[in-house]
Amino acid sequence: MQNESAHFTDGATAEIEDIGGGLRRQMLGFNDELMAVKIYFDEGAIGYNHAHRHSQITYVVEGEFHFNIDGVTTVMKPGDSCYIPPFADHGATCPTGGILIDTFSPAREDFLEEK
Repeated sequence: MQNESAHFTDGATAEIEDIGGGLRRQMLGFNDELMAVKIYFDEGAIGYNHAHRHSQITYVVEGEFHFNIDGVTTVMKPGDSCYIPPFADHGATCPTGGILIDTFSPAREDFLEEK
């Protein structure tokens, strides 16, 4: 990949990409080995179950999320976080609207290729 973001990101002016289905994505920082992304969920939006090769940690900034990892569902609220191992099936529903911070290792190449 051989990419990296600027050292500083201004959250007020950084692009927020509409990725459909009531979801928007803002890149916070990345290099080949690590990526942080802010995901905005509209009320009722669904991050459909999927799996990928990357390790992921998700932190709930605001809202309530019904988060599923490998068939186990839990309700997550602000301040909660979860670890998703590589290739684990996972997804989330957000009945309230909310914001997540997702971190990935290595970086999600597909997020950068879509630009």
